[in-house]
Amino acid sequence: MLSAMIAAMTFSRRRFLAASAAALAAAGGATAWHLWPDEGLLHPCLGPLPAELAKHPLVLEAWAGLDPTQVWDSHAHLIGIGDGGGDLGFNEGRSLLHLPFAKLQEYFFRNAACITNHPAQGLDAAMIAHLHDLVDAMPVGHKLLLLALDAWHDDSGRRHTEHTHFWVGNDYCAAVAKHRPDRFAWAASVHPYRPDAVVAIEQAHRDGARALKWIPSAQGIDPASPRCDRVYEALAKLDLPLITHGGQERAAPGDDNLDNPLRLRRALAHGVRVVVAHCASMGEDRDIDRGENGPWVESFALFERLMEEPAHVGRLFGDISALTQTARAGRPLRRVLERAHEGGDWARRLLNGSDYPLPAIMPLYSPRFLVDSGLLDAAAAAPLSAIRRHNPLLFDFVLKRHLHVGGRRLAKSVFETRRFFDRQA
Repeated sequence: MLSAMIAAMTFSRRRFLAASAAALAAAGGATAWHLWPDEGLLHPCLGPLPAELAKHPLVLEAWAGLDPTQVWDSHAHLIGIGDGGGDLGFNEGRSLLHLPFAKLQEYFFRNAACITNHPAQGLDAAMIAHLHDLVDAMPVGHKLLLLALDAWHDDSGRRHTEHTHFWVGNDYCAAVAKHRPDRFAWAASVHPYRPDAVVAIEQAHRDGARALKWIPSAQGIDPASPRCDRVYEALAKLDLPLITHGGQERAAPGDDNLDNPLRLRRALAHGVRVVVAHCASMGEDRDIDRGENGPWVESFALFERLMEEPAHVGRLFGDISALTQTARAGRPLRRVLERAHEGGDWARRLLNGSDYPLPAIMPLYSPRFLVDSGLLDAAAAAPLSAIRRHNPLLFDFVLKRHLHVGGRRLAKSVFETRRFFDRQA
């Protein structure tokens, strides 16, 4: 059973089913050993970074040439249970099949947020306190873009938290960001089927939201539906970018067909600046350019197709959050490194994000795997692993700054993302 748990966090759904069957048959024997993550199972939450790691050459080199005031982590999640009165929650799911996975996932999320480091506070407050600890260890000027996430809504625009895996309300997200404006910015989330969708987006913009966030599969949103047009018109008018998931979604279950990158053509046609989260780097989608029953194609290949179209230059972007996860670090990561180096055609079209708290979920990442893939120098693996045990935000940043293909690394513009969200910067 242990191997099934690890597989749930590290493999695609198809591979998870196969691994789970093997795990049950082997009763946790050799299969469990094979799936044991080299970074460990649980985050140790070791606290502040020791001086020898804070000043390690890998860290100093990672920040060299960057202006920290321009470095915004463009993809950071808030999670919680609402025990402090905020509009957020985590739904364990109603089906018996889903419940064990949901409980396991919540357990990993709580561990990643190191709530035991702040035992005197409620769970939501402890998560925010730990996030303060992490971001305050970054250079002055560095910020996180905190993401709200609206609940699942039906076709009439009615909210259903019982169908929602997790949600974070705009007011809660904005309040957390406004409490520490030196360290946080925020992105709103408004379901486009809501009767008040445009009004809510306009209010979020007045409240300082820097973007709108969707996970279509988890929220029940079809980005290709005419019902989204009024929202797209509002986003284009406000110059508010849309950050939306692309490709297979694992963290929040739903209809993966809605995350097809090609379904974003409608938003692009309305003039919206669209950021495809994770560059659609996992799974397959129908090639609906060839009809609703078109062949199944790698999701990343469809993202690349959209990026190649001249009409989308200056309008279509991708974020590289989660691309270094073991389950994603294949062809998509290599292609990103090949195209987003200094002078590369994607250098100013990609945005760095950590996908926090996922870098703190130990089974998801492996520097050793990246070394074996030829994307990271062997000498970097041990210090990166040590950094991760103290500060997963710094780990994610330093790791990406040291990735390379053919001697080329990601351009500094991939990390200096403030220009995208703050047009006055």
